[in-house]
Amino acid sequence: MSEAKRVLSRLRRNRRAMVCLGILALEVLAVLLLPPLLGLEPTITDREAGFWAPPSPEHWLGTDDVGRDLFARLICGGRVSLLVGFAAAALSVGVGVPLGLAAGYHRGAWEFWIMRCADVFQSFPTLVLVLCLVALTGASVGNLILVIGLLGWPPIARLVYGNTLAVREKEYILAVRALGGGPWTILTRNVLPNAVAPVWAALAQRVGRAILSESSLSFLGAGIRPPQASWGNLMQYASSLTVLTARPWVWVPPGLLIVLTVVCLQVVGDGLRDALDPKFIPRK
Repeated sequence: MSEAKRVLSRLRRNRRAMVCLGILALEVLAVLLLPPLLGLEPTITDREAGFWAPPSPEHWLGTDDVGRDLFARLICGGRVSLLVGFAAAALSVGVGVPLGLAAGYHRGAWEFWIMRCADVFQSFPTLVLVLCLVALTGASVGNLILVIGLLGWPPIARLVYGNTLAVREKEYILAVRALGGGPWTILTRNVLPNAVAPVWAALAQRVGRAILSESSLSFLGAGIRPPQASWGNLMQYASSLTVLTARPWVWVPPGLLIVLTVVCLQVVGDGLRDALDPKFIPRK
């Protein structure tokens, strides 16, 4: 049995991870398919329904302060939040993996400068640094992905760095060097497949953290801004005491979806970690 099939087989035996993976798949399908199928328009004002209309057959979650359909904004906002989460996590991995490999394999100056840069990035309060950078670059989806993604590479780089240090001295690596294998060949064909496996587990958790970062920024008014919707700026309505106490249908659904998505990503990440660990014995 190949390594990939073994990991998938172990992951399928983890019921909690599979249930959470199914929930995430349903969320992705919903935010992609429901807007065109149901004709959802998140930015159009329904003057007949009025402002702050309660849930009804026409507007399942009512309307907001300018008469926009909250269900449409919830579903279309999910597109933005999930896009930022997955794209920022992919960018963090795309930056962190090569830097971790270079630091762990070449050592010397590579190791010193890359790891000290990681220390500098991690020494700043993340939310404060993100707020400053977003204020400088502008609060667009692309800028949020860049800022959150580029600030999330140090943990990935450290994970790959530690694994590379352990792999580079293995006998099969020494054998490849003795046979004349160059650094690029050794890194891509021998070190990378063995050092990057734990990153798959960290990737799921990184997506959850990116979604939380976007939601926090949007709630504070520094992220996605109306009329564009996201789960974070829908939660911003809860900053009003009237909405918080009298209109729970406005802020509870996006809050529940944020919590559900992040929890599912954490469980899937734990499931991947266990599946990638050959010494882990699943509970019966």
